[in-house]
Amino acid sequence: DPRVKGWLLLENYTPTFIFSVLYLLIVWLGPKYMRNKQPFSCRGILVIYNLGLTLLSLYMFYELVTGVWEGGYNFFCQDTHSGGEADMKIIRVLWWYYFSKLIEFMDTFFFIVRKNNHQITVLHVYHHATMLNIWWFVMNWVPCGHSYFGATLNSFIHVLMYSYYGLSAVPAMRPYLWWKKYITQGQLTQFVLTIFQTSCGVVWPCAFPQGWLYFQISYMISLIILFTNFYIQTYNKKASSRRKEYQNGSTATVNGYTNSFSSLENNVKQRKQRKD
Repeated sequence: DPRVKGWLLLENYTPTFIFSVLYLLIVWLGPKYMRNKQPFSCRGILVIYNLGLTLLSLYMFYELVTGVWEGGYNFFCQDTHSGGEADMKIIRVLWWYYFSKLIEFMDTFFFIVRKNNHQITVLHVYHHATMLNIWWFVMNWVPCGHSYFGATLNSFIHVLMYSYYGLSAVPAMRPYLWWKKYITQGQLTQFVLTIFQTSCGVVWPCAFPQGWLYFQISYMISLIILFTNFYIQTYNKKASSRRKEYQNGSTATVNGYTNSFSSLENNVKQRKQRKD
């Protein structure tokens, strides 16, 4: 698209590709480097980082909503050249959306230096590594029009998500944070809504390229599969495990007491024998 010609990082795919390769190398080598080192706290940096991304996401959400309103965008299908000046507003904010995917690589780096390796899942790496690359192509070929919808929803979800992460970096706030589970539910809802809105462009086509619509639907399906698996593993199985622990709790307590008492009794007998 000639409207983004010369824009930072968009002129050539090489920088985006290099950043992605470096990201994957750090994901692979970082935990190995940190294996015998003490984890870093990063508490102050995490608060600032997450606050910054919360504000950036809020800005993008606001600009996208107002841009879509000003351009009179059609929900069912919107091409890339009929919104006038509103198209340029959308393009400018979607560049920030693309650039935010590079900033968000820091999510993984913080996991590595804090040695939270259990959070570096296939879903996490797949999502972070692919989004930057996908949005480079989006910005070069379809930087406005029907591309607005998923980015708008995702920006809203990220306001909730990064505000949660920022607050959770403060230990005193952790007992009051209850909405983590609902963030994942919101993400899954976002993917379903994006598939629905993208499918509208397939059923009632406009000048927006059909190939992009089919690709977006496919990508959203892959995210639904991975996020659903994450949700089941994280919440459903943990809830089931907690119920079992609760049901067995009285037995475990009795056994624990009995075993401890027996151990103490044996120790006393041994000491008596040694004295004799």
